[in-house]
Amino acid sequence: MNPLNYHHLRYFREVALEGNLTRAAARLHVSQSALSTQIRQLEGSLGEALFSREQKSLVLTEAGRIALDYAETIFRAGGELVDTLRHGPAGRRQTLRVGAMATLSRNFQLEFLEPVQAREDVDLVLRSGGLRELMEQLEAHALDIVLTNLPLKRDAGSAWHCHLLEEQPVSLVGRRPLSRKKFRFPDDLATVPVQLPGLDSHLRVEFDRLLDRAGIRPIIAAEVDDMAMLRLLARESDALTLVPPVVVRDELRDKLLAERCQIPEIQERFYAVTPIRRKPQLLVVELLGNFRRRPPGKSSGD
Repeated sequence: MNPLNYHHLRYFREVALEGNLTRAAARLHVSQSALSTQIRQLEGSLGEALFSREQKSLVLTEAGRIALDYAETIFRAGGELVDTLRHGPAGRRQTLRVGAMATLSRNFQLEFLEPVQAREDVDLVLRSGGLRELMEQLEAHALDIVLTNLPLKRDAGSAWHCHLLEEQPVSLVGRRPLSRKKFRFPDDLATVPVQLPGLDSHLRVEFDRLLDRAGIRPIIAAEVDDMAMLRLLARESDALTLVPPVVVRDELRDKLLAERCQIPEIQERFYAVTPIRRKPQLLVVELLGNFRRRPPGKSSGD
């Protein structure tokens, strides 16, 4: 068996992460033909095809996913070797690559990542995007964990676990009312404007279903996909806003907003998706353990 060529392995890793030969060649400052030759030589050495071509993208085969997993381990170990020899064991740094849906509450992300944010031995890389894009990066080992508010259904071919981290009721919040008249849900929504998540949100689907059953047609002041923008609009508008409490945690604490009505029939759920690996990323294991061991009664909305 031919010895493994680490130069070829580095080129393979770059192509696997980019999913495109042209972009990988540009990042490596080599020609596309030279890069293609290096990949073929590595495949010949391993005796397996590492990529299949789908439309204009290169997709990892099963052997390719195994090879990338080993490549990540090899290059991470190499970085740790250099760091240890230069700075000693105490100077060893770890990298945690986290993907989060662009619509996910920033407050929830900060709370989940709090244990590693101040650590001097951890380089934290945060990426946001759509769920499909983030899952592709997770499966390509470009991410260690994905945070989402959408559940993922596993099948026999799934190479990841979906962990339910937390669930909390959704509320209608707004500026503090001038009168002490109690808000009546859902009846008062026939006359009070409301700002809602976009139509693709599961919160919106459940909200619309509740109001349809009650025969209420709400006055919709705004529809917003991004929770950060919905938070800003809640602060600036006289309309009520449908949000998980964690989104406006600081505004509720500072009494800029008040919770007018909690809607227990609608639950916001937060998930962490992690790849199935022989040796899980230790920082991910630590984060999941810390979050689950929070004191009873503590929630992201506190």
